Amino acid sequence: MHSGGIQKYDATGLVPHYSDSSQVPEHLQKYFAQRKRLFTLYDEPPGCLLDEEGWYSVTPELIADQIAERCRCDTILDPFCGVGGNAIAFAKTCQRVVALDTSPIRLALARHNAEIYGVADRIEFIHCDYLSFARSYLQHNPEDVPSPTTSSDPARPASPNHTTRKIDVIFLSPPWGGPSYLSSPIKKGSAGEDLQEDAGEDSHPIYTLNSIQPIPGADLFQLTRKITRNVAFFLPRNTSLEEISKLLPSGLQTSTKVEVEEEWMGSKLKALTCYFGGLVDGQEHLY
Repeated sequence: MHSGGIQKYDATGLVPHYSDSSQVPEHLQKYFAQRKRLFTLYDEPPGCLLDEEGWYSVTPELIADQIAERCRCDTILDPFCGVGGNAIAFAKTCQRVVALDTSPIRLALARHNAEIYGVADRIEFIHCDYLSFARSYLQHNPEDVPSPTTSSDPARPASPNHTTRKIDVIFLSPPWGGPSYLSSPIKKGSAGEDLQEDAGEDSHPIYTLNSIQPIPGADLFQLTRKITRNVAFFLPRNTSLEEISKLLPSGLQTSTKVEVEEEWMGSKLKALTCYFGGLVDGQEHLY
């Protein structure tokens, strides 16, 4: 499984692969202790690789696999792929994964990790900014974007023409504002999630979607829904449920549902995955 491909895309040397806690900087120790939760094949030669942001933002593998099962489709877009945890999971359930990131190093690490899992051939890694990608995608389909005056749902997805690949599902896992997302105020300019934070969720202030990067969460969602109705939005466990409920246009809030799934690891609530469109149980007809 690992011969050939992993040699061609081996990213060893870009970042350290820690094999012992004595090698790990103090501020990453708690993440290293959970490395097998992040990647069960962490020690599979030549070893999974994570940059500093990856250590605190990658989705634990069990959670990533569960989300991937819900998002099973032909083509899924992972616009903030990081070191590849979710993209690898999606490659197990989807025919094609389009994985974006603004960091060439993180993309190299993601491809490296995908090779270890033997799924890199199903993933298209693209170095780009999601906002530019989304606007370009929609620009190629101007005749398909409905006018707000002719539709009760102005965010109805465009139907790609022959020049673009149809995207069935988009998994939104944008930067939450760094490990500080559990405190207030959010540190502007930081990135990642800190999914390994184990403090009690009830002790933290409500997280607002305005803290999402690179643009406020509501704006990011509306842009995404122009591409597809089928969106899975991965958010902090302390996100305002009221804000989540208001993401859909007012005309749709009574006729369609949002499904919020709590992501637990043992006794710890790690995050929320909010499903929209045909991903919601009972709304498969919207797919």
